[in-house]
Amino acid sequence: MKRTATTVLTALVLAAALTACSSDGTDAAPEKKPLPAPSTPSPAADADTEATASGIPPKPDAAKKLGYLRALNGIDPDIVHGKEDKAVDRGRNQCQTIHNFPKDKPKQAEMAELRFTSPSHPEGFGKLKAAQIVEAVHTNLCPTF
Repeated sequence: MKRTATTVLTALVLAAALTACSSDGTDAAPEKKPLPAPSTPSPAADADTEATASGIPPKPDAAKKLGYLRALNGIDPDIVHGKEDKAVDRGRNQCQTIHNFPKDKPKQAEMAELRFTSPSHPEGFGKLKAAQIVEAVHTNLCPTF
């Protein structure tokens, strides 16, 4: 009997001690804050994020594509040489060079000269036209780089 009384008394003292330690004076349960709803970025935001990260912009819409092709044809019609999609792909890849070497215009022009070729110009279009191509690409396909 003495042992049971001691056990009960010890349990009461421990319970009182635990209650005193964890109590802040209120009996209410702590408030749970709702988790914020996950946001779903728009496809345009995804494309912008991807372009910024990789340096390759999304395919241009019809108006941007037309402006870009007109700019290239204004430099030399043989740059496009009837292969519009290929010219756009080369331009998007050139955007990556512009992105990766933003202050190195000679590097950008060098890569454009290597990238933009045609059957009539297998070695590129020269330094002057390569610099103009870089400007056309930058203005029309990736102006934010």
